Amino acid sequence: MKKLLLAAAIATVASSAVAQDETKPFTMDGEFGLIVTTGNTETSSMTAGITAQQEFESWSNDYAIEGLYKKETVEVDGEEVERTSAQKFFASAQGNYKLDNPDHRLFVFSSYEDDRLSNFAYQATLAGGWSQKVWKTNKSAFEYSIGPGYAFSETQDGDDTSSFIVRGSLAYKWFISDTAKFTQTLSTEVGSENTKSRAESALSATISGSLSMKVSLRLDHNSKVASDIENLDTETAVTLVYNFF
Repeated sequence: MKKLLLAAAIATVASSAVAQDETKPFTMDGEFGLIVTTGNTETSSMTAGITAQQEFESWSNDYAIEGLYKKETVEVDGEEVERTSAQKFFASAQGNYKLDNPDHRLFVFSSYEDDRLSNFAYQATLAGGWSQKVWKTNKSAFEYSIGPGYAFSETQDGDDTSSFIVRGSLAYKWFISDTAKFTQTLSTEVGSENTKSRAESALSATISGSLSMKVSLRLDHNSKVASDIENLDTETAVTLVYNFF
């Protein structure tokens, strides 16, 4: 039931644009990375994602989908066994309603994460509140959002947890040149059951036309996990990014 409610919330955010008459530019980037090693160590890992943004007269909407899969061959009792060492899916949507000053906004946010090898079978969030574009120039841009929400999750042992939270996020962009940029994003969801934080630092450069290369470091942290689970997960990736629109 909770997953159905979350799906409905994401659909509501995504469809907030339908009622708008005047459409402004739509942008969508897709990224993909693949690493395969053979010989003494055999591993394969794949990461992929899509980010999109659309501007309307009264709404500004952001969407993100990310996936990670890693498989490796290990030796168990003298035999080589293949195992999945990472399998993660994350999706989020945020709708920002513009006030009289279009840089001042009210937001609605929803997210869902399924990480088979973490402490949680899934984690989900619904939140809303205030967001603001603090500045945007030819050199840099900065925006943030903050507001109350509700988080619910299920551990790998099947225990349900839920709590009210305060969610804050920020996004910074530095346009180094016409072909290179640095981005920093950070979000945290502070609740009585758990504090969940995500951060990504990324540097991207245009290779040719709509194709770019991106080097990124992503951090995922949960304050309360089982004793045999690490609080912090890190992911370093080199991916190709294609700008569709």
